[in-house]
Amino acid sequence: MKKQVTIFLLLLSGALYGNNQLPVWDKSKDRSHTKADWLVSATTEKAGIYQTADGKDIILYNGLVKRVFRITPDVACIDYMNMSNKQQVLRAVKPEARVTLNDREYNVGGLYGQEENAYIQTDRIDRLTKGTVGFCYTSHEVNSTQPFIDCKFNYWASNTRQATGKTITFHYRSTAMDGIGISVSYAIYDGMPVISKWLTIDNQNNNAVKIGRVVNEILAVVEEQSAVVGSPDKMAKPASIYVETNYAYNNAMRYDLSDQTTHWNIDSTYTSQVNYDYNTPCLLEIYPEKAPNIVLKAGEKYHSVRSFELLHDSYDRERRGLAIRRMYRNIAPWITGNPVFMHLVSKDDEQVYTAIDQCVATGYEAVIVSFGSHLSMENNSAANHAKWKKIADYAHQKGIKIGGYTLFSSRKINPETDVIDPATGKPGGAFFGNAPCFGSQWGLEYRDKIIEFFKNTGFDILEMDGPYPGDVCASTTHPGHIGLEDSQWRQMEIQKSIFHWMAANGIYVNAPDWYFLDGTNKIGLGYREVNFSLPRERQMILNRQNIYDGTWEKTPAMGWGFVPLTAYHGGGADAVLEPLCDHLKDYKQLMVQYYGAGVQAFYRGPRLYDTEETRKTVADVISWYKKYRMLLNEDMIHLRRADGRDWDGMLHVSPTNGKEKGLLMLYNPLKEKITRTIQLPLYYTGLDRRVTISEQDTKATMYQINRDYSVDFTFTIEPESYSWFVIHP
Repeated sequence: MKKQVTIFLLLLSGALYGNNQLPVWDKSKDRSHTKADWLVSATTEKAGIYQTADGKDIILYNGLVKRVFRITPDVACIDYMNMSNKQQVLRAVKPEARVTLNDREYNVGGLYGQEENAYIQTDRIDRLTKGTVGFCYTSHEVNSTQPFIDCKFNYWASNTRQATGKTITFHYRSTAMDGIGISVSYAIYDGMPVISKWLTIDNQNNNAVKIGRVVNEILAVVEEQSAVVGSPDKMAKPASIYVETNYAYNNAMRYDLSDQTTHWNIDSTYTSQVNYDYNTPCLLEIYPEKAPNIVLKAGEKYHSVRSFELLHDSYDRERRGLAIRRMYRNIAPWITGNPVFMHLVSKDDEQVYTAIDQCVATGYEAVIVSFGSHLSMENNSAANHAKWKKIADYAHQKGIKIGGYTLFSSRKINPETDVIDPATGKPGGAFFGNAPCFGSQWGLEYRDKIIEFFKNTGFDILEMDGPYPGDVCASTTHPGHIGLEDSQWRQMEIQKSIFHWMAANGIYVNAPDWYFLDGTNKIGLGYREVNFSLPRERQMILNRQNIYDGTWEKTPAMGWGFVPLTAYHGGGADAVLEPLCDHLKDYKQLMVQYYGAGVQAFYRGPRLYDTEETRKTVADVISWYKKYRMLLNEDMIHLRRADGRDWDGMLHVSPTNGKEKGLLMLYNPLKEKITRTIQLPLYYTGLDRRVTISEQDTKATMYQINRDYSVDFTFTIEPESYSWFVIHP
């Protein structure tokens, strides 16, 4: 009889809510504990979406994260748990989203009446009621998670598989906004504690609707810090949840400084908090600050930013960074693309042909025609396209990819084109002082010219400098936006359309701003350009510092470095490598430092080699890199930052791929030979008993792994030199 009642309730909930048939939640999973470390070994539990036997709750679960929604009398998130440490993220129930339409604010979903906002007691959830004004739940649907970027891989990448999982979409309607449908989607992924969320507004009305602020995520999160007094900006923000969205810019080459959407606000309904003025920053809201008043025409759809929520289980910097990097490898696999390229400075076509031939002779895979060269992608004449197509065809016949540089921002075009400063009503006030508006006629034509160039020439790589950096524009005459308020959102859309097209056509994109979640492949490690005019011996140490600092949250393939073969930003003869044959030792070490980190650098100059000895040196380094390419593109454990006083180094780890589980790079900046014994941390290699370490493919030594997953490792390195070691089971 009990079984029959359960089946009846499931059928009834399906009839009422229009859901796909969902498996019944197994309550024993609530008591289960994830034993495997997802950063060391693959988890066996697949992402699933379940329904409780009484039909009241829907559960997203993959063994690492659990998120529960009550769906009657409306949808509200009532449980958000990290299954690795059994920590609860939520302390209160909030609306699922909030939108402003035609200047009126509406909640989307949510349950109301919770008296105590410090914690949620499950037996009191039934007492909560639905809102009287807003968008209320009508139905839901469940599907396999689809890629959010259509990406084609025409270049080397360590991962070409898109993340898999399940997606649930809740549909909402409001009696106050006839003809407007809102859908809120959640995707849970296989093998990582990550859930993504986005919102869609569908205007099925005959009239346009004005969209103001769209808050696509609202979470009452357990506070990180209890303080009786203190302002929100000075108090610690919750560390249990990490969020990234595809709305970031700043040229900082770090997400945390580029993020434009994460807001840790105060919660005035949380009246039992310790802070006397209710100032604890524990209400997470996701929305762009400068993107209101978007006019949505009849029949159009608006798509919010897409947030990716990663639950952390540790305060350890390395582990938190590894989790972010693993998330990126899965949700945005194009960031693992890492072709071997040079940055050619060319004055004529002949130099490009020579560079292509030199790439073939050394094992390089691509030529990027650099800034200051004779390439102009904005020239959309048939003659220009035909010339570069001929060069691209030659490169492809040789098995070499070709790309080029274009500059969008940080330049003046004309008063009709440049962004208008709202403070003055005149051109200026942009991130780079002056810059064109992407919504101007020039900006729209620029977008079309860049895409047409790639269509007509067959180029493989786009290097876009000064991509749209978030400038607002007060012009009311630009065809791509209405005025100041919608100018950032519309320019973002134009910028993203370029990157989406490039990704769908297998074109690799270097862009010095945080557009990874819209299809770009690489950004700078983070560096000061004028440092490349310093003496080479200083550049070496500074470069290793840049690598160390730039790979905490980025994978090796996500960042680029720089090696000036010719003068760059000034500097004397001791700053450059030309003539290459005269500085071969430095040239080789600079290559080893970058390739040994899995980081591509811009080897910028007119050639890769000048003598046969130089060619052989370059080819040998590239051959070594390709031999260990998969391993060198794995994430790194940061051992010791370069300081010029003693050894420094990093350890690549590969717990689940290949026979080799690690590759250790060590450097000696001193003018004397050194011998050191260090505790080498091997936890993230996945090894726990014995390990074999071989130096440069020669002698191998067996070590017993200590209880803290380290080995006592002794090494010797010659003066101002380096060594590398491979770690085997």
